[in-house]
Amino acid sequence: MNTWTQTTALSIAALCLAAPTLADELTVYTALEEEEIAAYVEAAQAAMPDTEINVLRLSTGKLGARLLAEAENPQADVIWGWAVSAMMDPQILEMLEPYEAAGSDVLPEKFRSGDGKWFAPIGYMGAFCVNTARLEEKGLPMPSSWADLEDPAFKDEILMPDPNSSGTGYLHVNAVLQSMGEEAGWAQLAAVDPNMAQYTSSGSKPCKSARVGEYTVGISLAFTAMQSIEEGYPLAMVFPEGGVGYELEASGLMASSDNKEAAKAFLDWTMSDEVIGLYQTYKALITVPGVDASEAAEKAGLPAEISTILADVDFVKAAEDQMAVKDKWKEKFGR
Repeated sequence: MNTWTQTTALSIAALCLAAPTLADELTVYTALEEEEIAAYVEAAQAAMPDTEINVLRLSTGKLGARLLAEAENPQADVIWGWAVSAMMDPQILEMLEPYEAAGSDVLPEKFRSGDGKWFAPIGYMGAFCVNTARLEEKGLPMPSSWADLEDPAFKDEILMPDPNSSGTGYLHVNAVLQSMGEEAGWAQLAAVDPNMAQYTSSGSKPCKSARVGEYTVGISLAFTAMQSIEEGYPLAMVFPEGGVGYELEASGLMASSDNKEAAKAFLDWTMSDEVIGLYQTYKALITVPGVDASEAAEKAGLPAEISTILADVDFVKAAEDQMAVKDKWKEKFGR
């Protein structure tokens, strides 16, 4: 198994006690959260016992940088669960080979590419993670919108992911800009910036820091908020008025793979009934028709009809504007 530094590398080969000799080996790049990867790989091992699957987990931005750095000598066989706005980079799309994974035809057209290069049965949503105990202690009002976070009382009480390194950070920024318009959107982000204690490289860290009371508000992920509430933290999950940002998590086949049969089998597995059932445990956003959110999601406050809270996101525009938006954000708010 390859060794990667400063990353999370999981090999499900170690779980394969019944198969001392493995016929295939796959390298899978993903930006899925660490908490969910372990459950998925255990299921994958059972489904593909003769394949050693090496999974490299990187944040959205770092994964893109790695793929581009390896463009002359790609190392991955499969991209699994990566922000579609990042995958739409023309340089990345050139690395992918069309493949219609078994079962992906049930996905609505907007959740799969017309040329078969990617499909997205899952996604992630943004949310404000508000520590209710700290909120009460400091006498702060419960925020329900980005505008509410302008209140000087929130100074140094807010964390948010940096969009240059975090897909979660970009989905929040993109939602503000697309919902409000460029001029008003940048003005809104600028109005909240003085209250930011820190911009993080991780999408889940703001919520994890808020849930333990280090800060009051973590602009983060709905998944992390739901998980935190289920674990008993004094946390409220708030979807900002005007529409919450979201991202699709897409998968695709690397054209350079020298083990395409196993790679295709893995992609088929990601659309299997078993895995879709696992998605219900970890995902707030599932694009597979007829699949309901988990009980934990409902208890945390996720509405039955998610479309009522989602921002109207144009993913093609999000992909096209990504570099310009990130550069402008860094110029304005980079620390």
